[in-house]
Amino acid sequence: MPELPEVETTRRGIEPHVVGKRVADVVVRQPLLRWPVSEELKPRLTGSRVVSVSRRAKYLFLETGGGKVMMHLGMSGSLGVLKRYVAHRKHDHLDIVFTDGSLLRFRDPRRFGCVLWLEGDDHALLRNLGPEPFSSDFNGQHLHALSRRKKVAVKSFIMNSRVVVGVGNIYANEALHLAGIRPGRAAGRISRLRYDHLADTIKGVLSRAIEAGGTTLRDYVREDGAPGYFKQELMVYGRGKQPCRHCQAILRETKLAGRSTVFCPSCQR
Repeated sequence: MPELPEVETTRRGIEPHVVGKRVADVVVRQPLLRWPVSEELKPRLTGSRVVSVSRRAKYLFLETGGGKVMMHLGMSGSLGVLKRYVAHRKHDHLDIVFTDGSLLRFRDPRRFGCVLWLEGDDHALLRNLGPEPFSSDFNGQHLHALSRRKKVAVKSFIMNSRVVVGVGNIYANEALHLAGIRPGRAAGRISRLRYDHLADTIKGVLSRAIEAGGTTLRDYVREDGAPGYFKQELMVYGRGKQPCRHCQAILRETKLAGRSTVFCPSCQR
């Protein structure tokens, strides 16, 4: 699943290729995504000009003067910029076509994403989101205050979008390892000092991942509309039963709330 760094990398990747362009057409091939593609999308978006591309949590917004397109990449979605029309493939569900002939193509094999039209800033999917991890509202005090008396595992706690947005499975594993905290430890049993360190590691891990281009998506302008791929070097995620890069202890892999969880039994407590 694309996580916050992948979504932010997508935002940065498509922004220079769509901002300022006028929409000539919207082609919807498959409207039945996780939520049906808004019927208002084509008539409201056609003829408008994209003024900015923004992000909130894992949602992307193409903003125009009269509203905005809200997109989520779901489990397997991606956005690609094509300089010219190329025949669509099976899972290419939607094209936003610009007057210069270029287009933004939404691809989603599993159809868990969404493309919706918003007139304002309010939507049920956005109302209960926690702070952005890079905002001043997110810090150790915030985590410590919300975690009191919580028996839930700290990994699940920081992956809760009501606590903080954008900390998915990959980066939860990485941040907890760098903070020296075992992922299964009860959230309510972690001190304020350790939460200060954890908040800093979350910010650091996500920042480095964004600068590296995320763990999956990188190239947004290709003639076939397919995204490029690469994988950054991760400390623990995907490395179960391999040596810890810090102490050489063998990393343990388990399931926590149904998600793959890797940690160092020596470095994390």
